Amino acid sequence: MLADYEQAVADGSVYVAAHGAAIAGLVVLSDSDAGFMLNNLAVAPDCQGQVIGRLLIEFAENQARARGHDHIALYTNERMTENIALYGQLGYVEVARRCEAGYRRIHMVKTLRPSRARC
Repeated sequence: MLADYEQAVADGSVYVAAHGAAIAGLVVLSDSDAGFMLNNLAVAPDCQGQVIGRLLIEFAENQARARGHDHIALYTNERMTENIALYGQLGYVEVARRCEAGYRRIHMVKTLRPSRARC
């Protein structure tokens, strides 16, 4: 983990899901000319299996739409088979496999539909 999370927090790129006073999960997002990126997603071990990860992904997708993007990208380690399966179920498609910084990563993209107006 070489990312500068202190800087990400200062930049406003980190969003948390709270359960009472505890942090249940977090998502790190970035917006650039190259597109919208879900950089990191983590759920506290005692909160896993409670849809928090799915809600954080939905939040990330809504942020991408709100910022004018029509897709969202992410990558994960190829050993994270449960995550890869979840992303596939949610509409993410593998677009590349690369070895980067010593890690075998799977890059995935999801095309976003415009959000529907709610009454």
